[in-house]
Amino acid sequence: LYKHVLVVGCDVLTEFVVSGFNSFHALANSPCQPFDKDRSGVSLGEACACLLFSTQALSEVILSGGAISNDANHISGPSKTGEELAWCIQQAMSEAQVKPNEIGCISAHGTATPYNDEMESKAFEISGLSDAPAFSLKANFGHTLGAAGVMELSLAAACLKQQVVLPSAGFRNLGVSGLMTVSENLTQKEYKHIVKTGSGFGGCNASVVLSRVA
Repeated sequence: LYKHVLVVGCDVLTEFVVSGFNSFHALANSPCQPFDKDRSGVSLGEACACLLFSTQALSEVILSGGAISNDANHISGPSKTGEELAWCIQQAMSEAQVKPNEIGCISAHGTATPYNDEMESKAFEISGLSDAPAFSLKANFGHTLGAAGVMELSLAAACLKQQVVLPSAGFRNLGVSGLMTVSENLTQKEYKHIVKTGSGFGGCNASVVLSRVA
């Protein structure tokens, strides 16, 4: 129906949001450490980002696959198995017609909360992505809630264009049971596909594959 779609995400910290996360005892006292054994919770942030999706405009990066799922598990906690997010990732890769060994890296949701990081690590292993370097941007910008998906997807596209894999800030020692590779250094490498994952309250999951065509 439409040739161009502009997607905007924006988030500003409010007392309501901060008090809500405080009630979960989910806020870290220092910059968060996604996937690290010493992680103690999420850092909140503010951001605004936008993406233009087009059937006509030429770009070296395309949205080649995507999927959503829901754990139907808990109002705030994710699945304990990671199977639902894994299904999402697998469906996105299937639509993009790429195999796990073709994924150059993963821009993970990575909130640094005990349950999310554990669930994501299992999802990556189930999806065959244990060797793909994964990074979270939550330690750089905080969790921006309503802006997180758009901002992190735009930065994933930038990584793909510049052929870099970002480090996961704050990471020192793996603290999840799922087999995964956490990116610890800024790396320059050639790759054609990146996976972006996102998870949220109510057990909602999303996964997108971006591909470089230039």
